[in-house]
Amino acid sequence: MHSLFAEYFLPVTLAIITLGMGLSLTDRDFRNIFIHPKAVIIGLCCQMILLPLIAFLIARSIHIDPLFKVGLMIVAACPGGATSNLITYLLRGNVALSISMTALNSLITLITIPLVVTFSLEAFIHQGSSIHLNVSETIIKVFLITILPAFAGTRIRKWSPGFAERLERPLRIIMPLLLLVIFAGVIFIDQDAESATRRDFISIFPYALLLNFTAMGAGLLVARSLRLGVKNQYTIAIEVGLQNSGLAIVVAVTLLESHAMALVPVVYGSFTFFSTLFFGWFVKKMAWRPGSTDKGA
Repeated sequence: MHSLFAEYFLPVTLAIITLGMGLSLTDRDFRNIFIHPKAVIIGLCCQMILLPLIAFLIARSIHIDPLFKVGLMIVAACPGGATSNLITYLLRGNVALSISMTALNSLITLITIPLVVTFSLEAFIHQGSSIHLNVSETIIKVFLITILPAFAGTRIRKWSPGFAERLERPLRIIMPLLLLVIFAGVIFIDQDAESATRRDFISIFPYALLLNFTAMGAGLLVARSLRLGVKNQYTIAIEVGLQNSGLAIVVAVTLLESHAMALVPVVYGSFTFFSTLFFGWFVKKMAWRPGSTDKGA
């Protein structure tokens, strides 16, 4: 059975959502990211180094099926996605930073996913595997889903600011609902949730939740300790804590031919929108301010 939602509906939906987020951005928002690159560099380092390390420590310390341990590592190896961008948008975080991190990390993971997955296979099931991601296809997908729609949104805002402002309020309601409908299709129709037993879900859920919250907490603490502003703090925490479960499913099923490994991102993707949204809201509510402001720092 073809993955109708994952292959067709999800990419289109993510592009539409990114276009909607672009309506709230200006050229200056993206320009500030690269004029003051401290935040994006910190965020990428947390995603590429800190997150896989956290996943490895969790996997080494728990007693579950080794295939599920590799599944945790696959999730940690994946970049963020439009879901993390959407949560940042809903919480009025630094959307330009979030989109920039997603785009850059999506390209970097062309190298890091094969390395992390190969290491995980050898560490947990003592089996090597040659993992290859299609470079040109991935670059095109990142461009079409992330960069092009966001740029188009900024053009609409520049040429018709009144129209963009009128759309902002309804889009904050429509976009998350649209994404949840599509994700429900991916999880319950494409992935056939019945194939995952209740015991599997129960055994995976606490560790997937632990990875989600530990990663967000670590990203927050690193950003805070390096004196970024609050808006950048919870933006980075969201990007580090919420990974592209759709890509993780593709890696597990298509490249590794393991539905057991794919169960981890399926479980992970079933709740992390809500847990990450709550975490980001809580951090913003607490307003733990270091000494700096939220300007590009």
